[in-house]
Formats: sequence, structure tokens, C-alpha cells
Amino acid sequence: MINIEKVHGSQNSFFLLDQTKLVKPLTTTELQNLVIKLTDSKTGLLGGSDGLLVVEPATAPAAIAQMRIFNKDGSQALMCGNGLRTVARYLAGKLHQREFLVQTAAANLRVQQYPDLAPGVPAFSVEIAPVSFTANDVGWHNLPFTKIINQPIPAFSANLKFTALAVPNPHLISFVADIHESHEILGQLGQELNQPNQYFPGGVNVSFAQILAPNKLFVETYERGVGFTNACGTGMSATSLAGHLAYPEQIAADELLTVYNLGGLVKTKIHSRVNGYWIELIGNATVTHQIYLPEKCLHEAEFEQQQVSLVETDEQDAYLKFVSTFKNS
Repeated sequence: MINIEKVHGSQNSFFLLDQTKLVKPLTTTELQNLVIKLTDSKTGLLGGSDGLLVVEPATAPAAIAQMRIFNKDGSQALMCGNGLRTVARYLAGKLHQREFLVQTAAANLRVQQYPDLAPGVPAFSVEIAPVSFTANDVGWHNLPFTKIINQPIPAFSANLKFTALAVPNPHLISFVADIHESHEILGQLGQELNQPNQYFPGGVNVSFAQILAPNKLFVETYERGVGFTNACGTGMSATSLAGHLAYPEQIAADELLTVYNLGGLVKTKIHSRVNGYWIELIGNATVTHQIYLPEKCLHEAEFEQQQVSLVETDEQDAYLKFVSTFKNS
């Protein structure tokens, strides 16, 4: 029997698979087939999820492991901040280390164990990098800009301004007066820019944000390859930096920011360096279920009920108790 986990960061949920445990690791095609079936709310396990996190041996000498991220539609993401926290927790427990490097598609990233957010709510800090503002990295076409920072883009909205950056996932961000009233507009724009279009042919993550108070934000994201999620780690990180660049009097660098989302909250910190920025993302790394199943179920992407054993942890109750302390306010 093989053990996989269901995990979440700010209720952005994933299944976590350690390929080093398998007799025969899954091929990329098998992983794509698996994620489409596993994450579906009807055909998957435990109501599905937002994606699949895959742990594999590192090919970079400084890293202790490699993380690959598969979206619900089978596409691969360069990075996932919420997912990296849960992978960091898994590796910390497996290898008995508190601080190390994890290899991702774009860079080796620093992760470290962080004090619990609340009783029973383990937390990790992860590096979000590299940061780029170029059209080549963010992926826009047919827009008259070399850099987009708090710019009106009439093709997208008659009255909103946008910032575009890659961290390294591409993000398009706008600050709005009321995040709830703007939900439908976000959904429409997110859907348009993640279907065949002339501006972002490779798609883009779209986030709307509201500044609640100095150094406090609320962020909602329409994720490329996924759609609406409870939270997007790279989206909240990118939005923190976009907020600082557009509204430095309200969003400070080198200070902890509180970023609320539909699934809870995270802390971020913008770090500047000679050649640009990196963002620190701090938040929960929660394991909701341990799942035991034959390895062939993974290869075949078939989950017969009698072959799968599900063991629920008590961590979700602890997380929801933590969220209840600020959700209503």
C-alpha cells in the first residue's frame, strides 16, 4: 500500500504524492491523467482538490528534493506558494530538518519551519522568487507597455488599473474599492484571459485586491488552469509587491503584511535586493487526510472504494477554529 496525503494552505487544497516511495514512479503522462481524475469533485477522492503536488529526487545539488505542481486540468505550474508550504512540512518531517532548499521548475527556494499560527496549526515560511516584470516572463502580447505597474488597460476594464509580474507564475493584479462587488468582474476577466485570447495566449492568474488598512489586504484569485480557488500563494505574494509599488504609503516593504483570503490568511514580507525583489510567504501547512491505496491505483488513475483507506486527522478542526477568530470581522 502507498500513502498519499490530502493537504492545504489557506484551504487551497492538494493531494501530495512522494514518487520516491513508489516501486515504479509515474510518468508525466500518468501524472497528468491522475491529477485530472483525482482532483475532480465527482471522480476523485475526498471531493477532489485544486491540484497535485509531486515530490521527486532533486537534480540540483543544493536542494534536498524537487517539487512538481500539476493543475486540475493536467497542466504544470512553475510554482505554488501554498503547495510549497505543505511540501516543506512533509520533507521536514521525513528528513528531520527545519530549514532547507526545495527545487522548483524556476529556482531552488528557501523554506523553513515557522512557529504555529495557533494550537494545532503548523506553519512554514517559503521564498517566492524570482520576480520579473518583463513581457517575456509575464507573457503578455499586443499591449503597448514594456512594464505594467498600476496602469489603465482599456482592453481589460474602463476604470481599473493593473500591475503585471511573474513570481515566476504570471500574475495580473488590480486593486478595487470593494472586493465582494468586484467578484463577477474578476471571474469574467479571468475566464477571458485563460481562454484563447490575443493578450495572454498562455493564460495568466488574475487577482483583485482590496486594501483593508495599512499593511492589510484581501486578495481573491482566478487561477490559470484551475479557476477560482480559496487562496493562491503566489497570487497573494505578487499582490503584496504590486500593492507596495502602487501604494507604498499603505503597503510597506520589509514589514509583515497580513493577507486575508477566502480560506483564511497568510503573512507576507517584501524583501528588496540589488537586482530586484523576493517575497516571503508564511502560512499554514495542514494535513487533513492520510490516504492508503495500492500503487496500481495511481498508475491506472482508478480508485475503487474497497481498495482505498482514508484516515482523517484532527488538523482541519484546529485550522477552522483558528480561522473563526477573525473570519467574521
